[in-house]
Amino acid sequence: MTGAGRLLRLILRRDRITMPLWVFGLGLLPYLYLSAFDTLFATDQERTDYARISAENAGFVALYGPLHGDSTGELVVWRGGFVPVMIGLFALLTVVRHTRADEDAGRTELIRATVVGRHAQLGAALLATGLASLVMGAVVAATMIGAGQPASGSVALGAVFALTGWIFAGVGAVAAQLSGGARGARTIAVLTLGVAYVLRLGGDISALGDGRLEWLSWLSPIGWMHRVFPFGANDWLFVAPAVVLTLVTVAAAAYLSTRRDLGTGLLAARLGPATASPGLRSPVALAWRLHRGLLFGWTAGFAALGLVFGGVGSSVVQLAEDSAGVNEMFSRIGGGDAIVDAYFATVAGMCGLIAACYAVQAALRMRDEEQSGHAEAMLSTDVSRFAWAGSHLLFALLGPAAALLAEGVLAGVVHGDPGPVLGASMAQLPAVWVLAGAAMLLIGVAPKLASAAWGVVAGALLILLVGPLLELDRWVMDLSPFTHVPHLPGADFTPVPLLILTLIAAALGGAGLLALRRRDVPI
Repeated sequence: MTGAGRLLRLILRRDRITMPLWVFGLGLLPYLYLSAFDTLFATDQERTDYARISAENAGFVALYGPLHGDSTGELVVWRGGFVPVMIGLFALLTVVRHTRADEDAGRTELIRATVVGRHAQLGAALLATGLASLVMGAVVAATMIGAGQPASGSVALGAVFALTGWIFAGVGAVAAQLSGGARGARTIAVLTLGVAYVLRLGGDISALGDGRLEWLSWLSPIGWMHRVFPFGANDWLFVAPAVVLTLVTVAAAAYLSTRRDLGTGLLAARLGPATASPGLRSPVALAWRLHRGLLFGWTAGFAALGLVFGGVGSSVVQLAEDSAGVNEMFSRIGGGDAIVDAYFATVAGMCGLIAACYAVQAALRMRDEEQSGHAEAMLSTDVSRFAWAGSHLLFALLGPAAALLAEGVLAGVVHGDPGPVLGASMAQLPAVWVLAGAAMLLIGVAPKLASAAWGVVAGALLILLVGPLLELDRWVMDLSPFTHVPHLPGADFTPVPLLILTLIAAALGGAGLLALRRRDVPI
């Protein structure tokens, strides 16, 4: 572990922008939810009714997890049931970035040429992610205690946040040893996270019925964290398997790193053909080959979201009829007078922001190609920079469109009214393109800061999650392109904002392409 301290400082310096956004953005969410719930329900009876109906609703349990209690603190924990998935994503991406991605870029070879231990880089990445998760948990505990919530529940909630980060940091470390590249490592780690979420979802839904598949939740680390029940049972028993799993994955990653050569993975890469097929003789064809797995994976995920959101939509009316507070909540979030319309307007905004993550990831793929040296080799032929960058940007623009289309169609079909629901989903596309254009601008103007595009997504996510409930100032809300999208279905459709967003996206993307043409490649 010689040199791990210096590598830790290097990681903190490289992530000095994105890491605080993740840590404080997610760490402050429970406090923001608490503030919203304190003003949402006029009486204790309204809060109790809301909790009772939500706990028995399969759709809401699928989205947020089980709810066992009706206190404000327990509602905050339940409403933030998807946050552990976001924490896990942050943790695994951070570890892969500072291990496998550095190895692909050649930085690891340079680092190991100095006086550092074999496990120093892996240890520094895990330590940085673990400390960030611990700070996030401390922010959660401190803000909840400061808001008057019980200390025991606040500390338990903070522990849930921190432990989730630790678990998936270990998962990312193992994935970095298995795959022969950073893209494969991210795929393995994200797939593991998705499976954990699906296992939790299946087990919790089964618990509402006959309970035959309830055991699935016990196989999921996310399921363990949900069963701590802060502000309720405060069951610290589930902390033990989380700690054990973290130690096992970290130890496994350290051991596996000794069983492979630098630049390779334990899962051998399949050799390709000696010559390229005719379908790979253009920049767009090559981009299709590089992006197709990402496209199919994101589209399948959005299709699954459409099935879930469409099923929940049919139960929103019942929930609103039994609690006036719920009616007010959905009306404040957006949409027209109809509660179902407001619900699907909210869902469309969430899906749009998730699609923006896909758009940014697809756009940043060209930066990965540049850092790996693939872009330089391609540009040494008769391929222009516009053609090369445009082929990747094509998938950053059309890929989210395909994903939103799949979500909108399935959500509408399940709900029974596909037209308005599909229109609401597709209306998010210009806002998604704005974030893709911002990523392209960073790649062209400041390529070393290209990862800051994720900070833009994080800011838009924070505005979406808490802005309407906290009634933030208009100028703050307007910082997100998604606040300019018509709240369909229910509201009047106005094409002007969508046209303006499209023009802004085109301006950002065009400026990025022009800047890319004028700078050195690679840089």
